[in-house]
Parts: sequence; structure tokens; C-alpha cells
Amino acid sequence: MSEITLNSVKLSNGETYGYRKSGEGNKVLVLVHGNMSSSKHWDLVMENLPSDYTTYAIDMRGFGVSSYNTPINSLKDLSEDLKLFVDAIGLKNFYLAGWSTGGGVAMHFSIDYPEHVEKLILVESVGIKGYPIFKKDVNGQPIIGEFLNTKEEIAKDPIQVVPILSAYENKDRNMLRATWDALIYVFGKPEEERYEAYIDEMLKQRNLVDIDYSLVHFNISDEHNGVVEGSGGVHKIKAPTLVIQGKEDIVVPMNMGIGIAEGIGEKARLELLDNGGHSPMTDDLDRFMNLILDFMN
Repeated sequence: MSEITLNSVKLSNGETYGYRKSGEGNKVLVLVHGNMSSSKHWDLVMENLPSDYTTYAIDMRGFGVSSYNTPINSLKDLSEDLKLFVDAIGLKNFYLAGWSTGGGVAMHFSIDYPEHVEKLILVESVGIKGYPIFKKDVNGQPIIGEFLNTKEEIAKDPIQVVPILSAYENKDRNMLRATWDALIYVFGKPEEERYEAYIDEMLKQRNLVDIDYSLVHFNISDEHNGVVEGSGGVHKIKAPTLVIQGKEDIVVPMNMGIGIAEGIGEKARLELLDNGGHSPMTDDLDRFMNLILDFMN
């Protein structure tokens, strides 16, 4: 098992970027975490990679130990941070993996900087039309077709946003655990010490509303998503792409993963996982590692 070290580097935009590093191999893998998490949530993957890999798991701006000097308004902002990071440490060509929100960041990076991405791995990724937050009725049920648009609206959402903001403010570990147990760790949970460390990382997030806003406004498809027009950027993804999608993912529905693969086209390979939820790393680590290693080799 490779040692995992936590490091930081100053970016040219004034932010300080935290990242975990493991291994000293010739193959380079960069890992981008999702919402309500950090680079720590990739530790199972980093611990189980072969010795011929060097792996970097980043803390995006506003997560983990990274700074949050300037608020973000888009996943592209986070992709630009990633570019400054790989420039700062001298990475030129690598495998790139993004989980959930991190998948959107990885897709943006692959669109804008294709020369850097050898292969792309999207793990339960936000879809190419973003992740809508619907207005709620008096019973708290989503009103399909009526979308929240502004940060002010999103910050007041009583179901998806306010409870998490409250848990962060009150350091309510039990509420965060209950949320992940219900939505993410459906088929398997991390062992207790690791789970507690993950919750520590969740509580470091400072940008929840800005991330939700960025997900609502993310749209690289050819169509309007109800909030913004699509950029068509998905057609610029040229790297061979592995799309891993759990059939039972409650957070990111299966149609999002299918839509990603269809949008990218012939360069995409879609893997639909039986008994798979939003965290295939904990659902079935051996299956997950076999998938990504087979794809990268």
C-alpha cells in the first residue's frame, strides 16, 4: 500500500490548493471528488492502485484544506483551477477521473484542455445537462419543470439545501451520516474510522450554495436544460471515456450516465452496475478497481 501524503500548492490565481499524492509510478491519475466531500474520499482507490501509478487527488476550491478566497459561479471555474494545479506541479498528460460533481469538472477540463487527458473516467457523474433543483410545493415535493435559478433561491431550498447548510453550521455529524446512509452508502459503508474521517471532510465545505448553483447552470448538451442553453461542448470531448453508472444510484439517476455516453458517442464506454449506487468505491471496491484498471491499461 502506497503512503498517501497531504500537500498544498499556491495557484497563480491566489488560491491555495490542497491535494493528496500517492505512488511514484510512470502512469499518472488525477482524481476529482464530488460535492460534500474532498480528496480524502478517494483514499480507498489510492490505497489499492498498483505501484506503477502516481496519483493526485485534489481538494477543489472551497473543499478540504483548499482556500476559498474567490467564490465560484461555474464548474468551469473549478476546471480552470485544475489547469492551474497541473501546470503548477508540471503534469502534462494523465488519466483523469471525476466523481459526481467532479465528473462535470473533469468533462469541462477535457473539453478545454484535451491535450492533457489521455483517458477520462466519469464515476456517477452529473449529466451533460447539469443537475436541476426544482421548486418545492407546500408539502416539500418537487414541482417538475419549475427550476430554481439564483443563488438566493437555492440557498432557501427547504429539502436539498437548507438541511445540509444547517448540518454544516451546527456540525451535526448524525444528520450528515444519515444523509449519506440514505442516499449514497446504500449497498456498502466504509469502516467506522474511515467514515468519521469522511464526515470531518464534509464539514470543511464552504461553498455548498455556489456548487449547487454551478450544477444547475452546467449544460454542455445541445439542448436547453430549463435554466440555460446548452453549449454543445460534449462533442469536444475526444479522450476515450469510461462512464460508470450504478443502476440504483439515488443521487444521479441512470439516465444521466446514459446521456453522457450518448453525448460523447463512440469514444465512450458505458458500464451500468447492478447493485450499484452513488459510491461504487464502497459498493464493491474490487469491481470498481477492476473496471478502471482495465480501462487505463
